[in-house]
Amino acid sequence: MRAVLCGYYGMGNGGDEALLATLLQMLPTGVTPVVLSGNPVETAQRYGVEAVPRKHLRAVIGALRGADALIWGGGSLLQDATSLQNPLYYSGLMVLAQWLGLKTVAWAQGIGPLNHQVSQWLGHYALSHCDGVSVRDSGSAAWLARWQVPGIQAPDPVWALAAAPVEGLWELPAPRVAVALRPHPWLTESRLDQITQALGAFQTATDTCLLLVPFQPVKDLPIAEYIQPRLPGPSHIYTLRDPSQLKGLFRGVEMTIGMRFHALIMAAAEGCRCFGLSYDPKVSYLMTDLDLPGFDLNPQALSADLSRRWPQSVDHMAKVWMDTYANGDPVSPDQIQSRYDRALMHQDLLRSLLAVQPQG
Repeated sequence: MRAVLCGYYGMGNGGDEALLATLLQMLPTGVTPVVLSGNPVETAQRYGVEAVPRKHLRAVIGALRGADALIWGGGSLLQDATSLQNPLYYSGLMVLAQWLGLKTVAWAQGIGPLNHQVSQWLGHYALSHCDGVSVRDSGSAAWLARWQVPGIQAPDPVWALAAAPVEGLWELPAPRVAVALRPHPWLTESRLDQITQALGAFQTATDTCLLLVPFQPVKDLPIAEYIQPRLPGPSHIYTLRDPSQLKGLFRGVEMTIGMRFHALIMAAAEGCRCFGLSYDPKVSYLMTDLDLPGFDLNPQALSADLSRRWPQSVDHMAKVWMDTYANGDPVSPDQIQSRYDRALMHQDLLRSLLAVQPQG
């Protein structure tokens, strides 16, 4: 069986690469993957798979015609917050695969926000014609319920991604704290300055080594490079390309301050204290699910939980981080094991739909 894997792959985003690595890890034996990628040469070399350019129409149609299934795999693909192109591309691809007679699976989806009626109609149509659907959070499950589309809800698959050691990590001063920020309109210049000053105060008080982790270097690296020279103590910027190493990095970290959704998942899965900076419902859902402390970047958000409101001062921000560092608890081993086990429901879905029947 040949399966085309479609996601935000080959675009230099560590979270999406982690989803691809986990999907490849979970594919049933006997299924040959063909990955639609923004950088097919790099994808083919890194994972040892066949890859074709995701925006080359003739190549994509050729891949679909030569396949038995399409796996619409992982992440916030069905949303129009960043662009209306997302639901048009992914839903259109799914519908095309369905017209061509392929078995179609929406795997580990994060649905929403969907602000446009055309996005909602396309998403509803594509998902309702899938052979199987799994989602990763309660907000996405609510969309399925609204559309009356059957599906399963399970934790993000990256909970189950195998971690790999990071060379040189243990040679850096301990204790270590990771910071994973990304650009966003709500992360204004003044807020970035506030975070930078608070990190400096936090580092001075805790005598920690700060690891700046750009999950999507083309976007996140300038933020890390802005912060690093303004820190009073030791620091290191990690731009890891291997998703398993990216997850393994958090095994040597005491606490993570993260905007990036998968930074928080990886850190929590490796037993690290977490502090969320939410810019998106998926981060808020995760913080609620794991009972993580954090701040909401949305200036319009007036959370009933006063502790989630964006702090007005550098001192207050640093104090909250210091309290989390000193007194906060990581996710318990039982919670980690539970999410690992339930994340394998995404694997069970693939096995039930794509099992290759023995011949003879």
